[in-house]
Amino acid sequence: REGSDVVICLDVSNSMMAEDFKPNRLQKATQAIEKLIDKLTNDRIGVVVFAGEAYVQLPITSDYGSAKLFLESINCDAVPVQGTVTSSAIELAMKSFGTEEGKNKSIIIISDGESHDDNAINIAKEAAQKGIMINTIGIGTPEGVPIPYYKNNIQMGYRKDKEGNTVITKLNETALEEIAQAGNGVYVRASQAEVGLIKKKK
Repeated sequence: REGSDVVICLDVSNSMMAEDFKPNRLQKATQAIEKLIDKLTNDRIGVVVFAGEAYVQLPITSDYGSAKLFLESINCDAVPVQGTVTSSAIELAMKSFGTEEGKNKSIIIISDGESHDDNAINIAKEAAQKGIMINTIGIGTPEGVPIPYYKNNIQMGYRKDKEGNTVITKLNETALEEIAQAGNGVYVRASQAEVGLIKKKK
C-alpha cells in the first residue's frame, strides 16, 4: 500500500506530568511514539505539541532518526501558555499534511482529555470531511492523581489551585471519545503496559 501520513498531536499541559503512568503521562506517551516510529516503513510522521497554544514540534518527515531526536526534547515547558486547545492542534496538524492527494492521512491525539476546548469537535468534523481520520488515545486514570512539580529534579510538592487546594487531574474519556467520533476515528484508553499506538496482533 501507499505509505500513510500520520501527525501526532501530543498534549504537553502540566497535567501530563502526573505520575499515574510511569515515569509520567508525557514520558509514557513519548516512549510509545518512539516504538511507533520503529514500526514505520513507507510512512511519514509529524508531531504537534499543544497546551494553551499549539506548535509544530516535528514537521512531517520520513527521517525516523531525526523524528526520535525531536521527541527527546519534548517537555511541559515546550508550550509556555497553559490550557488545552485541542482545536488549534488539529488545525495545525491538518495544515501539516500539505496538499498531496490520495495519501492516507490520520491524526492521533494523545491526551488526558482535561479541559478541552469546545471547538475541537467542529474542527474534527472538518478534518473528517477532508478525508483525514482522527483517533484519540486517553492517558491517565479516571480516579485522578495530584500533579507533582520538580525543581532541579527534586520533587517540591504538588500543584495547587488559586485557593491553595491540591489539583487532582483525571482522565476525561468523554471529551476524547467525542473528538474521535467526530473525526471518524476510534478512541483507545492507554494501559500501563500498552499506550495503544500499535495494534496487537491477534
